[in-house]
Amino acid sequence: MTTRTHRRTRGPLALQSPGFRRLTSAWVFTNIADSALYLMLAVWVKDLTGSDSAAGVVFAMLGVPALLAPFLGQVADRVSRKWLLVLANLAVAVVVCTLLLVDSAAGLSWIYAVVLVYATVAYLTAAAQTGLVRDLLPDEHLASGNGLLSSVDQSLRLVSPLVGTALYAVWGPHAVVILTAVAFLVAAGLLATVRVLESPPETAEERGTYWTELTAGFRHLAANPVLSRLTLVIAITFGATGLVNVAVFPIIEQGLGLPTEALGPLVAVQGIGAVIAGLTAAAVINRRGEVWTFGAGVLILAIGLLPGVTSSLVAVGAGLAAIGFGVTWSVISFITLRQRLTPARLQGRTGAATAIAINLPQTVLTFLAAAIIGTIDYRLLIIVTAVASLASLTLMPHHTHRTPTAPVPDATP
Repeated sequence: MTTRTHRRTRGPLALQSPGFRRLTSAWVFTNIADSALYLMLAVWVKDLTGSDSAAGVVFAMLGVPALLAPFLGQVADRVSRKWLLVLANLAVAVVVCTLLLVDSAAGLSWIYAVVLVYATVAYLTAAAQTGLVRDLLPDEHLASGNGLLSSVDQSLRLVSPLVGTALYAVWGPHAVVILTAVAFLVAAGLLATVRVLESPPETAEERGTYWTELTAGFRHLAANPVLSRLTLVIAITFGATGLVNVAVFPIIEQGLGLPTEALGPLVAVQGIGAVIAGLTAAAVINRRGEVWTFGAGVLILAIGLLPGVTSSLVAVGAGLAAIGFGVTWSVISFITLRQRLTPARLQGRTGAATAIAINLPQTVLTFLAAAIIGTIDYRLLIIVTAVASLASLTLMPHHTHRTPTAPVPDATP
């Protein structure tokens, strides 16, 4: 009996849930699509226009829908999250297929439009998935589940960018578009088979006024002293990385003397660090707590940025691995803490509020960097990002141990 019990509990605890196992399978195909597509689009735009700024705008456009995040989070909290995910994956597969009509720089505006739609759907599915994970897993399995999903995501960054850039180099961008659409369709099919007892939506009386419902996620984060401080730190740190999003092509071409296609392999190197972080995050969180793990992740991220000012491929690679590690620890610990301290039917709106805190500053700074990259040394952008990340640590809460789960009051008055 002891041996059998031991075997059942080996591996991530979250995989004990059949529904979560199916969600994870769908997540594999979603991330194959994501990792292959967004990098390819930036490289495609760079090749079509020859402009670093135009390519950088692709990354900026991915963050623009953060402005709609409160509305998207509200939708995710009002409907079945499972079926919302199914329909969203089907819709994005159709939208991505329209890129098959683009074959020259004249289609640049259409590429941007597709990126906007694609990113909007991504915010919606992120809000829905965080709530679905909360419905599928008990508190003690959340860190394991988030770590596993992150590891899947980052593991595929080792493969998908390489596959995507290889397809792009041999058969062109349309091959990547087809791969992406098929992956989203498979993900939709798998999600449709997830068995889950979803938390019921709030009643009209519980929701209160429209404005109260819309802002509930922000107010919940602001009312919790630990979550509010961590949200501020993550907004500063991840916002500052918007500068590096645009500096990536000068780093590759000017710093390392490599072609733009090297972006895929370099992102794969970043994924190595992220995979290790995803596999270790749950154990560290259980031992040291979410807050400590979050702060350590931000520190590692900041240090990992510094080799970007060098012309050493080895140093830049090591820095990218550290960045992947630091980002992943920070995200997993923050999401786990937020899920534990948030009511079930407020998950979408707090997830949306977090998305705004992360992506809106990052988007603004990415646009700014895209505007000035031609007139400023890219290494200065890297230094500014590292300094801002280190400075944000002064805002960390003093709690270093695991924050206990406590009854969380409804965010509606």
